[in-house]
Amino acid sequence: MGRHRFGPHVVGSRVVVRRLLRGETGPSGGPALTDLLGTCEAFGDGVIVVRPEQGAPVSVPLTDVVSGKPVPPRASVRDRVPAREAQVHGFALFPDLVTAPLGDWVLRDSATITARRANSVLAFGPSGLPDAEALDAVVAHYDRPIAAVLAGSAEDDLLTGLGWVPESHECDTLFQVAGTAQVARALRSAADPGVELTDDGSLATARAGARASGVAAYADDWVGFRSLEVHPDHRRQGLALAVMAALVDWGAERGARTAYLQVLADNEPALALYERLGFRTHHRYRYLVPAPSA
Repeated sequence: MGRHRFGPHVVGSRVVVRRLLRGETGPSGGPALTDLLGTCEAFGDGVIVVRPEQGAPVSVPLTDVVSGKPVPPRASVRDRVPAREAQVHGFALFPDLVTAPLGDWVLRDSATITARRANSVLAFGPSGLPDAEALDAVVAHYDRPIAAVLAGSAEDDLLTGLGWVPESHECDTLFQVAGTAQVARALRSAADPGVELTDDGSLATARAGARASGVAAYADDWVGFRSLEVHPDHRRQGLALAVMAALVDWGAERGARTAYLQVLADNEPALALYERLGFRTHHRYRYLVPAPSA
């Protein structure tokens, strides 16, 4: 139909429909029009049926459709979470993590874990302090200062402009999220009774003997994963998926609705695997350190 981009192909898609309201007059004295946003449930026999986000499905005669088009799916609640808030969820992965505010930045330290996420300043957004004061405090706090910044952010520009350089990888780190139920469904066939799981209520470790292991943490309806490792002699045997399946089920049993993990942007095999499980990138960031000459 020439007036809009509708047809049977939009069934199941999110659409917006501008339609006539028969028997009603608009503010200008002409026919009244209204917009209908929702999911197309049927198209045919002269009507389009749209289910709005709230309420019953609405059947609209195609003769009353003035215009319309498919629209992108509404971002999920987890996709709308700010990057800084998502990062804070990840603090649960490090049980001995000590945090301290530096304005709106967060200094992070761990006595037992060497991961950069546990030993760097989270500099997402302005600190609220004078730049020189904030950066001097970071340099004074750490033996080896590391700053986590959103790629392309004002903080990224600030630090690189002062001579800070990538910490060890030129590529960004991707913070990825998915619905826990979706990941659990994708991993259903990977369950392995040989995987043993231990937990202390909020942190769990899954092990397939000495062959593979991984760690998960639950907090505030989110379950995150780290340290997923497979012994080189036992790779390509599905052990990583089996360990992941046990950890995801553990998180789902506690009510987690969002799953998250972090992966380097150049790790193509891992990215392909996580995409099959339903993960997608929420935000990307990188770690910067002062250049040796700075």
